[in-house]
Amino acid sequence: MRRLLAPLHLFSVLLVIAGWVVGQEKKSEQLPSPRATPLVSPDIHPDGSVTFRFRAPNVREVKLAREGAAPVEMQKDDQGVWSVTTASLQPAYYGYSFIADGARSLDASNPSLVPNLLSPGNFVHIPGPPSLPWELNDVPHGEIHHHFYRSTVAGDDRDYYVYTPPGYDAAARKTYPVLYLLHGFSDDASGWTAVGHANVILDNLIAQGKARRMIVVMPLGYGTMEMIRLGWNAWSHTEVRDRNFNKFSAALLTEVMPRVENEYRITKDRNARAIAGLSMGGSESLLTGLNNLDKFSWIGAFSSGGIPDEFQKDFPALDARANQQLHLLWIACGTEDRLITINRNLREWLKTKGVKETEIETPGMHTWMVWRRNLAEFAGLLFR
Repeated sequence: MRRLLAPLHLFSVLLVIAGWVVGQEKKSEQLPSPRATPLVSPDIHPDGSVTFRFRAPNVREVKLAREGAAPVEMQKDDQGVWSVTTASLQPAYYGYSFIADGARSLDASNPSLVPNLLSPGNFVHIPGPPSLPWELNDVPHGEIHHHFYRSTVAGDDRDYYVYTPPGYDAAARKTYPVLYLLHGFSDDASGWTAVGHANVILDNLIAQGKARRMIVVMPLGYGTMEMIRLGWNAWSHTEVRDRNFNKFSAALLTEVMPRVENEYRITKDRNARAIAGLSMGGSESLLTGLNNLDKFSWIGAFSSGGIPDEFQKDFPALDARANQQLHLLWIACGTEDRLITINRNLREWLKTKGVKETEIETPGMHTWMVWRRNLAEFAGLLFR
């Protein structure tokens, strides 16, 4: 019996050990796995400089691509975290992303996103004084409305946003002038509110008595989404580019405008109707506005791009008679913008036609920092 008990005792001990091991494994499965220490990025310092951080231990090179600046190299520490600290930045919103071994990446530590159909990114806000038009202040706020519809012109489902000013009452008899505000290439219909903070700018201007209360309509700016499917090379496809411009104008004039004028208390008068936009949207504002002066009397173009130098082809009927119909033709561009040349050429061509325009050149590149200021200045001139 003793000889039998010893093996049985050993077997029991082994069972207990095995059970303990399995139990420990189950416990370990239930415990959270070790995680890397969360990064602080962007890290804004009191002097307005910013440290950006990006964890990528297995890549060879990381650069910070920041709006309004050339990409800069980042340095890696022994934990595989790349970082760079900027010089002091002026108060503004800055879009940015990381370029890791040539591939664009978002900042996973920053929930502040810049929507974009081709190159989404993040943004960092360097706060400024309340006097800056894009700073959120304790003033009456308007509302942003989001609409969807089926476009017969474009053959797809699309959207548009509408800003109604503080005090707007759909049941009241009061009507408001309207600004059709167009985004640029690669943006979507949310660009002017999500990135441009157009609603905040209008709220502040209205509260300060610097702008009239107005409705702002922000449609999707593509006549054909083939422009986006072609990516950044879209502008070299002239047929697609021209179709994009033509169909956008048709969609705006025959679909969006009738809808919003039916849904909102908009003054149906060309003297109370403006159109403006940035980059591609600036060109669309010129093409749609100047070729439809019976509908628009206020036109603004910010850093216009996409139209060729064949201005006579694009504006065949434009001459000095337009001055009797235009309250304002406002053409702006940053002096460091790659599109400054075509904007200057356009202004010179307008002079040969006897068309009066307001020429605006400010320091700056092809950035939202320029366009926010453009909107703040342009909106204050409207409907006076």
